Amino acid sequence: MSLFQVDAFTKAPFSGNPAGVYVSDTFPPDAWMQRLAAEMNLSETAFVVPRETAGTPIHYDLRWFTPTDEVDLCGHATLAAAHVLTTKKSHAAGSSDRGPVELTFETASGPLTASRATGGAITLDFPADPPRSMETPAGLLDALSVTEPVFVGKGDRDVLVHVGDAASVLECTPDMNAVASVDARGVIVTAAAGEQHNGADFISRCFFPAVGVPEDPVTGSAHCALAPYW
Repeated sequence: MSLFQVDAFTKAPFSGNPAGVYVSDTFPPDAWMQRLAAEMNLSETAFVVPRETAGTPIHYDLRWFTPTDEVDLCGHATLAAAHVLTTKKSHAAGSSDRGPVELTFETASGPLTASRATGGAITLDFPADPPRSMETPAGLLDALSVTEPVFVGKGDRDVLVHVGDAASVLECTPDMNAVASVDARGVIVTAAAGEQHNGADFISRCFFPAVGVPEDPVTGSAHCALAPYW
């Protein structure tokens, strides 16, 4: 079994956002993949199957499961999968020279690309999902212990709540049962970064209890909404 655990979005072990990566010739049954993801007990486990194609870019099919649900987009597990596929010689895209490699993943959200530059840095190309202003769902602000938001909107997946300062993001103490009842994959809380955040433009926290992830340490797919919003 080619099963890996990768710490994504970090240069240090035991930090970032860990993801499982399972590589196989075919997808196992859905129930089996869900059980494996539950046993890994990480926010997502990626399941990767190579396509029978030749040339560049190299093609794979990719699916993601949380401990309780299959999801249609996940950034950190895609990054983790690209890392495995470009560093493990046992897999088709493995390369010992650390030269450029381009991967295309066919997913429920359409084709996604991961490009490895010389030296190993990987860049993901994900779809923009700008949030559209909406009426604040009943009880949401109380559920987040937030008052007077700057903006509340929703993209295709998540509700985004922009609050007035970074401290409000850090001090947010959500009622997970109430957040899980919101009609969305999850809720993103964000604010402009403070001076203490080392030059960052904004900070965010991401709550996805409806799909079995109370809080994700760092969420690539949430940046499909965060990047165009900011």
